[in-house]
Amino acid sequence: MRGIPVNGNLGSPRMRRVVASAVALTAAMGLAACGTSGPSGSSTDSSAKGLTMWALNDQTILKESVDAYNKDHPDEKITLRLFANDDYKQKLRVAFGANQAPDIFFSWGGGALNDYVKAGKVDALTAAEANTDRFTPSVMQSATFDGKVYGVPANGLAPVVLYYNKKVLADAGVEPPKTYDDLLAAVKQLKAKDVVPLSLAANSKWPTLMYLEYLLDRQGGAEVFSKIASGDTSAWKDASVTKANQYLQDLSKAGAFGDNASSVNYDQGASTALLYTGKAAMEVMGTWEYANIAKAAPDFLKSDLGYTAFPSLSGGAGDPNSIVGNPSNFLSLNSSTKHRSAALTYLKDYVLNDSQIDAYLAAGSVPPVEGLESKLAAVQSSSDKAWLTFVYDLVEKSPSFQLSWDQALPSDQADPLLTNTDKSFLRQISPADFGVNMSKAGS
Repeated sequence: MRGIPVNGNLGSPRMRRVVASAVALTAAMGLAACGTSGPSGSSTDSSAKGLTMWALNDQTILKESVDAYNKDHPDEKITLRLFANDDYKQKLRVAFGANQAPDIFFSWGGGALNDYVKAGKVDALTAAEANTDRFTPSVMQSATFDGKVYGVPANGLAPVVLYYNKKVLADAGVEPPKTYDDLLAAVKQLKAKDVVPLSLAANSKWPTLMYLEYLLDRQGGAEVFSKIASGDTSAWKDASVTKANQYLQDLSKAGAFGDNASSVNYDQGASTALLYTGKAAMEVMGTWEYANIAKAAPDFLKSDLGYTAFPSLSGGAGDPNSIVGNPSNFLSLNSSTKHRSAALTYLKDYVLNDSQIDAYLAAGSVPPVEGLESKLAAVQSSSDKAWLTFVYDLVEKSPSFQLSWDQALPSDQADPLLTNTDKSFLRQISPADFGVNMSKAGS
């Protein structure tokens, strides 16, 4: 079995940083006005008979959908251009600023996509046009603005979950934590066994953000961050934001992350290794971690890897079934396209169709499509079937799938967000200061 990341993992750390560092569409307009040229071509970079599509170069299963479409439509083919992550974000915004963007483009949804929507660069898609009602409702929230849908999911789900080492927990007499209080109690027991309770690559900062995302969602409910994402910067000062930071600092103060978390970088694989080597008991991370573990420690995956939802919070207003992470990447339609009918045919009939669904499941990734129970039941590997079913059920029962903050927020807030998250984790600022600082950053 191939792992999740090999076919365009939307939740990979590198992709998260791409989104976090992207600038607003208005900056693209300024770039174009200053003489920076976009890709060559007509107003939408299309050929006379065909249409163009831009995506990332690791989207191999997505590429297969284009090949299938082109085989069936030789007179109106899609010309697919693939880019490295760091090249893509700049080329896309420059192309839009110069009116040379592709007919169909790949995005992460959230604030970055909404920048283009607000600039009138993206067409809304109806359920009849793109069959959007077949996709998981909570996932579609990331491509829905003012009640209209502006993209279709293009790859697998990547919620953030709690992984654990079954043997380490059993040796310490600890059950997988279901509540925050359980988690704090587990930290105490695991420290007594000289085990790092929670592996955290705090040097990368975005893994720490996952804790804040969940703690706020559990404490205040999804609506608190929804207000922030909609532009209400005063919501950063909400009491639940302060409380979420307090919970994070309480974990840090209790020694939940060990003594060296700030020196651990995720890209080096050290935080993953701590879990499967038994030096750490648990890790909060996106679903792409399953594939990393499958590659690095297949025996551990089959025997001692456990996973569960992030703990609930007693007295919190949030629904314990809600999740955070990266719902999916999306394909959106340029409002200036001259090939709208052909583009809609591709989006409706070739993106996440039956063969695409099979390909993603074989790669260890659950596509955001309703009604996958029979396909999941047919998976051969017992460990893979259990994992895929867990992810599918987690998303299906979730009333809210909150997009990672560094993707959902306007791009100019990403760096302050990560900086203040790190300062809160290190207890260099008070819990209330986090909200004050972020309110200023968003103003």
